[in-house]
Amino acid sequence: MKYPVYRPSIGDLEKRYVNECLDSTWISSKGAFIHKFESAFAEFTQVRYAATVVNGTAAIHLAIIALGIGPGDEVIVPTLTYIASVNAIAYNGAVPVFVDSLVDSWQADPEDVKRKITPRTKAIMAVHLYGHPCDMEPLSAIAKDHGLFLIEDCAEAFGSLYKQRHVGSFGDIATYSFFGNKTISTGEGGMLVTNDPTLHERAVHYKGQGLAAHREYWHDVIGYNYRMTNICAAIGLAQLQRAEEFIAKKQQIAEWYRQGIGGLPVDYHRAIGEVRHSYWMFSVLVESPEKRDPLRTHLANAGIETRPLFNPVHTMPMYSQRYQRHPVAENLGWRGINLPSYPDLGRDDVQYISRKVGEFYSA
Repeated sequence: MKYPVYRPSIGDLEKRYVNECLDSTWISSKGAFIHKFESAFAEFTQVRYAATVVNGTAAIHLAIIALGIGPGDEVIVPTLTYIASVNAIAYNGAVPVFVDSLVDSWQADPEDVKRKITPRTKAIMAVHLYGHPCDMEPLSAIAKDHGLFLIEDCAEAFGSLYKQRHVGSFGDIATYSFFGNKTISTGEGGMLVTNDPTLHERAVHYKGQGLAAHREYWHDVIGYNYRMTNICAAIGLAQLQRAEEFIAKKQQIAEWYRQGIGGLPVDYHRAIGEVRHSYWMFSVLVESPEKRDPLRTHLANAGIETRPLFNPVHTMPMYSQRYQRHPVAENLGWRGINLPSYPDLGRDDVQYISRKVGEFYSA
């Protein structure tokens, strides 16, 4: 038996919608499923506007563009994140300014955010890492007090709640990813959401090659081809209609893991505060960095695929010209492992994986 770290759950509803899309012949970036998916997604996440895009990275880039952030502007971003959060800032010539993580939730440290604000700061990017919400009350207050934009990167946190509100509904603009390993997937795809009609209009304008609204083949800005296909939207709508099923199963898998690894010298990513942790991945921390790769090798030999936590971005060559230390993020990054966590995983499967973790420590 092989256990991938993730695989999507594709059922009859997804197939039916895709076949409807094929039968209609609307398979590119126009068609009924685009609007249906956008409308249903906005309703689900409790925002006013949603715009489909080709992937999550494009969504972040589009958010930066829509906000008018450009060369020399600074955007504060956690260093413990996937590279796309940071690269999309750099695409427009803006400067990522890294902050450390909180020890308990692994999210951006609001106090470090305060310390990093300068006259050139234009925005704070809150990345809801591994399905756990950032602490949005202090981050929202900091952004308001300093007149900064607040961007939410919700790529890993679809369905996560902070004080009973969906992530993505707090900031000026927010983004999602629907890559094949996300809680709901379209294969490749993303979404940009906002409550601001002007930001929505700007994002839609830029994502469609900068096409003017009332003149054919007339482009009044340098735009991008960031449009989602109708086929992807058909899959996305079906996945969205199964969203609560997926989230409930992920939380069940997390509980099975907690039971299975209890008593072992590993910690896990816990829900901190009044949140719904959607457990995009079930992430654990070994007691020291030296233990991580041997444990991963042991699990791989048992047919269990794992992933390390993200390497802090400030340690990567293109962002390490200025020496920095972010000790919490570094400690988490070097010790963390993501275990298999996908909707079709059963209790017996989780018990097997947990048992193999235990064997490593009993050897």
